[in-house]
Amino acid sequence: MKIDELKHAGLKRWIEEAKTLMTPDSVEICDGSAAEYDRMIKITVDAKLATVLNESKRPGSVLFRSDPSDVARVEDRTYIASKNKEDAGPTNNWMDPAELKQKMRALYKGSMRGRVMYVIPFSMGQIGSNIAKIGVEITDSPYVVANMHIMARVGTKVLDVLGADGFFVPCLHSVGKPLAPGETDNGKWPCAPMADKYISHFPETREIWSYGSGYGGNALLGKKCLALRIASVLARDEGWLAEHMLILKITNPEGEVKYIAGAFPSACGKTNLAMLIPTLPGWKVETVGDDIAWMKFGKDGRLYAINPEAGFFGVAPGTNDESNHNAMETIKKNTIFTNCGLTEDGDIWWEQIGYGAPGKEIIDWKGVKRPAPKTDKSPKGEEIAHPNARFTAPAKQCPCIAKEWEDPAGVPISAFLFGGRRPKTIPLVNQSKSWIHGVFMGSIVGSEVTAAVISDQVGQVRRDPFAMLPFCGYNMGDYFKHWIKIGKTAEEKGWADKLPKIFFVNWFRKNEQDKFIWPGYGENSRVLAWIFDRCDGKGKSLETPIGTLPAAGAIERPAGVSEQDMAELLRVDIDGWKKEIEDVRKNHYPKFGSHLPDELKSELEAIEKRLEG
Repeated sequence: MKIDELKHAGLKRWIEEAKTLMTPDSVEICDGSAAEYDRMIKITVDAKLATVLNESKRPGSVLFRSDPSDVARVEDRTYIASKNKEDAGPTNNWMDPAELKQKMRALYKGSMRGRVMYVIPFSMGQIGSNIAKIGVEITDSPYVVANMHIMARVGTKVLDVLGADGFFVPCLHSVGKPLAPGETDNGKWPCAPMADKYISHFPETREIWSYGSGYGGNALLGKKCLALRIASVLARDEGWLAEHMLILKITNPEGEVKYIAGAFPSACGKTNLAMLIPTLPGWKVETVGDDIAWMKFGKDGRLYAINPEAGFFGVAPGTNDESNHNAMETIKKNTIFTNCGLTEDGDIWWEQIGYGAPGKEIIDWKGVKRPAPKTDKSPKGEEIAHPNARFTAPAKQCPCIAKEWEDPAGVPISAFLFGGRRPKTIPLVNQSKSWIHGVFMGSIVGSEVTAAVISDQVGQVRRDPFAMLPFCGYNMGDYFKHWIKIGKTAEEKGWADKLPKIFFVNWFRKNEQDKFIWPGYGENSRVLAWIFDRCDGKGKSLETPIGTLPAAGAIERPAGVSEQDMAELLRVDIDGWKKEIEDVRKNHYPKFGSHLPDELKSELEAIEKRLEG
């Protein structure tokens, strides 16, 4: 399809403007076909940017190595450019939109010289779903095109739904590395210096502009940029929820089904939980989504969720058959790997993959030959795979994908889970006393900083409200208000009893010997079983100052967990909670100033009184 064949006048005009500004050699409108995907992979292989993996070991798969300066989200180069700084809030980087666009236009000028401009129409969510949204990404990266083929629904069929005047989010991207006549990338990952990288969001005009990075969510603009930062603003304005949440389908031994959504900061086992294999006999867990949930009220008053993505963009290191067997099965074929090790026999390898690398040598993520590790460990700073190495794999390949994962109507959510990595204080599981108490719990989510992260903050709690800290597209105090408003809307319409129940979970409690008390992984199904029952008001429970906890014996103990261990996992640490609440009052809530909802101030006072007894 050519530009002048497009039906949508606004889309046509925007593409022409981008073409004039960035001066590519040619323009291609992506059709979403398998042949197009194969062609993008061939382009990157021919440019020595990708290596085809051993077909007998990893069919249809390739490995990329990015530039060492381009390996992760760059939060200090990520902006929410609202007209008023206060609308971006205290947790976002802000810049005036006019000033930011002026800076970026200067960078974009001629940035696609020597390259092809690809136009990717994509749908976040099942095409035609009333919960889905359409975006169009302009990029000069065939790596981005190939990844977007996996992560979203792309191509001509999206343009058919968009029609002549439909709403779309314009997503502008350039790697920021124009080519001189006759020049090629020749194996060097194209990107701009760190000082020229910008990942910019314009919430009022619903635009995303990204420059200088070709990596992950910085470049796959449907992922965090649209699905969370812009979608959270759309959700606020339109009365729904766009959340950094997995979606699980749980079936009990009697064949009853419930769907649960969960929000967890990074390094808290989110992907592992999304693909959990239950150890509890008779229970079944299936995956609807591993990262993002969009939810709207249905006619019956329940919140219905879709996974707006079509693939998994997962962290590779630490993924193995024990931690996430289903992920390992998913990535056996048709997968794009980035920044993993390359073995002598043409396969991928990373730290904690569960086995040593075969052969004598391995090529690390920087392209350097190294001795092949005989175990799956490497000294810190000498990793074969980058700690943020990734796999991009189609969700449909996941052996535990639920048949409802592509239902355009979504699935009804019965419970929300919030959790962080907390060695002390926070119990294994805790149910909120009410919707507003649940919002309070979500607003104080955090993980304790370890020595591996920031040495001068060890032992402190890094708050990540709703696991949305890097992804909320507006003032987080107003985001809390939006969650409260969702509850009030349900009350006004007589749907309060249909709202999801809210739980706080913590798989990471430690004993005095600094060892984890709870085994986690598949054993978490024992906690999910109690949550499942609590959604119907069943399951033995106990009212406490912090919420509703399982009564003794309510959760079946896994092997190796004693009665004393369970008592510790479910103990209400009054002194610890007093310190927790003091930290929230002194260090966390004051950040939000006048935007902090009065309802959360009241919840803070109420829990303080309950803790005093």
